[in-house]
Amino acid sequence: MALDIDHLRAWVGRTETAEDVVTPRLVAEYRATLAPHLAPVPEGDAPLALHWCLTPPIAPQDQLGPDGHPARGGFLPPVPLPRRMWAGGRIETKAPLKVGETVIRASAIEDVTLKEGRSGALCFVTVRHGYAGGDGIVITERHDIVYRDPPPHSAGGQAAPATADAGPAEADLVWEIEATPTLLFRYSAMTFNGHRIHYDEPYVTQVEGYPGLIVHGPLQATLLFNLAAMLGGATPKVFEYRGLSPMFCPTTFRVLGRRQADGSIRCWTEDAGGRTCMEARAAD
Repeated sequence: MALDIDHLRAWVGRTETAEDVVTPRLVAEYRATLAPHLAPVPEGDAPLALHWCLTPPIAPQDQLGPDGHPARGGFLPPVPLPRRMWAGGRIETKAPLKVGETVIRASAIEDVTLKEGRSGALCFVTVRHGYAGGDGIVITERHDIVYRDPPPHSAGGQAAPATADAGPAEADLVWEIEATPTLLFRYSAMTFNGHRIHYDEPYVTQVEGYPGLIVHGPLQATLLFNLAAMLGGATPKVFEYRGLSPMFCPTTFRVLGRRQADGSIRCWTEDAGGRTCMEARAAD
């Protein structure tokens, strides 16, 4: 598939802003979906990683692309590769979001790069976000999005998942979570995420070539962030995460964390087969 990287790089520097409110209803939905796997926070503070449920792109139904996302070419560049996934990112937390406050997100396209992977072309788009509450910027984030070539076989859900090394056998804290279509639906609803890979099994298997529904990258990162806060006893000031392999639903997966000698926390998710799907590092 032709990819004009110079054209796509014209999007570097493009900005947008969006506004939302941390409503009690959103907080209640978030807790009902993810408890008991949320770190405790003081009364009035929003649960950790709730910012991924705020200020989602809201496009009219007739402006959605075939994958269920808003059609490309607006804020994000029109990368002509069909598979889109969260690749990773870095979050710096300066202060908590507060229940009831208005939050303004300011975003900018920082970079667009092209690489060649084992399965074909990979286009990475780096976005910088800043979330401001009543006291100014409270969260800054680098978000890496990857676009990939279609599967190298005819449609039909036969694509084998990528392999990744399993994490260390020992962990200081382990959560076991059942990934069901209902969990994926509720998280998609909270984030207003129409990406069909999370709820449309015929689409994800027959069009994108995966063997099943895909567990959201930010859902896994949310659990890792909260586990790191639980293990460390406080909200990490810096949280870096990286996707290694898709996690497919239904499955019972594990979220694991281990304290490191330097005081940081290494955490990761494992699917039922023991494959590491996402890894992260939290530090002060």
